[in-house]
Amino acid sequence: MKVSAVLSRGDAPSELVDAELDEPRSDEVIVRIEAVGLCHTDLVTRQGLGGRPAVLGHEGCGTVEHLGSAVEGLSAGDRVVVSFASCGGCPPCRSGLPGYCAWATALNGSGRRLDGSPTIRVRGEPVFGSFFGQSSFATAALTGARSCVPVGDVPPEVAAPLGCGFLTGAGAVLNVLRPRRGDRLLVIGAGGVGTVAALVALSEGVEVVVAGPVPFRRTLPERCGAAVVASLDGPMPSVTHALDTTGRPEAIARALELLRPCGALALVGLGPTEVSLDVRSLMMRGLQVRGCVEGDADPAVLVPDLIRRYRRGRLPLDLLVTTYPLAGLDRAVADQRAGLTVKPVLLPGG
Repeated sequence: MKVSAVLSRGDAPSELVDAELDEPRSDEVIVRIEAVGLCHTDLVTRQGLGGRPAVLGHEGCGTVEHLGSAVEGLSAGDRVVVSFASCGGCPPCRSGLPGYCAWATALNGSGRRLDGSPTIRVRGEPVFGSFFGQSSFATAALTGARSCVPVGDVPPEVAAPLGCGFLTGAGAVLNVLRPRRGDRLLVIGAGGVGTVAALVALSEGVEVVVAGPVPFRRTLPERCGAAVVASLDGPMPSVTHALDTTGRPEAIARALELLRPCGALALVGLGPTEVSLDVRSLMMRGLQVRGCVEGDADPAVLVPDLIRRYRRGRLPLDLLVTTYPLAGLDRAVADQRAGLTVKPVLLPGG
């Protein structure tokens, strides 16, 4: 199937190119992409691949066009969010934790199917694709049916980030930290992940403090009832729970200082691989530090829940989104880095 796709090569300008998708296998579908979110992981991966040509994008939303012969539960014309890939059969998948799938790295980050076959070609040559099982910086994406979650008539630009970023922030609160009414949550970082985490916690009656250096990104959490600060320097209130979305060692250390006894810190940010921790302090104060992948979420469960919250006016996801045409990926990246947007979303039809 012929598609238009955004081809990335490290720091070189992105290029909108003609590409060819493989035919769907029995358990796969082709989704016509209507919107796709830009996530920090796309940028980290682009840098990590160096000059290797790649089609990235892993927060796709669109309509199902073609289905493999064994696909059940989906029909042509269904609007779906495409989330990360998982095998469905390993112990973590069977226990409702597909983010920890035994095959997660190969399925989401190898650039090919699990059997090593490519899914997308440019000028007849295979390129790095199947990113998070989709590569949705394109007008269509080939993906496993298991990754697709029907979303009905929700605007695609609102639904798309539920595939990863919004899912991660919300799940970190609802599935991992689980603060209750009267607790106080510190969210470090006010990008898409942190802002959704703050909004979900506020909707649960939790007191929220958001720390982020960019004034524009602090506006929505503050409007919705969070206390906001530009940095963690200086006097800060103690908190029962904390979520770090930055991966910065100094932020993690400060969050631990601010936790009350028996408090919990969840980590979702990609940063240095090593951080120094005061083990004695952790033990004596009864603190918990938890890693968190994809919000410990099963997308088939959490995505519908978040959509219900959005429909009821409890989760204003639309206020986080700024849209760009598919060919505007580089401008979206620049605006994100400049702090001019919270969640960039590309529209292939725009």
